Amino acid sequence: MKLALSTPIVDIVNVVTCAKFEKTIDLQKIIEKVSQTEYNPTQFPGLVLRLIFPKATMLIFESGKMICTGTKSKEQSVRAINSVVSRLATHGIDLGQKKPEIEVQNMVASVNLKGMINLVKCARILPKSMYEPEQFPALIYRNDLPAVMLVFSSGKLVCTGCKTQEDIFRAVRSLHGILEEKMLISYR
Repeated sequence: MKLALSTPIVDIVNVVTCAKFEKTIDLQKIIEKVSQTEYNPTQFPGLVLRLIFPKATMLIFESGKMICTGTKSKEQSVRAINSVVSRLATHGIDLGQKKPEIEVQNMVASVNLKGMINLVKCARILPKSMYEPEQFPALIYRNDLPAVMLVFSSGKLVCTGCKTQEDIFRAVRSLHGILEEKMLISYR
């Protein structure tokens, strides 16, 4: 295997997790008792609760589901969910005795490949890619991994659709290797 000419910089910028509780959640009671909440059921069926630490946004649904967005790791997300559960408990809102199942739904990473990418050539060569610069300035690339990548000519990309950091790194390594092998990226 050929040695890569540069090492990508990968930064996890958002982790989306879902927690499922055993009980339904009384959203009206939360609105009445908990500050920093937003709820407009005609616009969106979930209640929005923003946390300062860890910085996160919680979407709380009557069904007993909670979605946490805005954290940078699963651990931060679990902390945010536990913080909300404690906060709700102090206001008498019971979510049940069972710990919720917490599952990562999506991870988003910002990546710098440190080179310039020829997107027109990429669109011709890379299978499962789409590039319509009149519509959007990035090439959309899908591979056999669960990742979807938005690839910009600047060498920056956004990787989404993965559930683990390992999947993100695998997807980035794979694309980076293809770009170098097919000479679609150039370094200054």
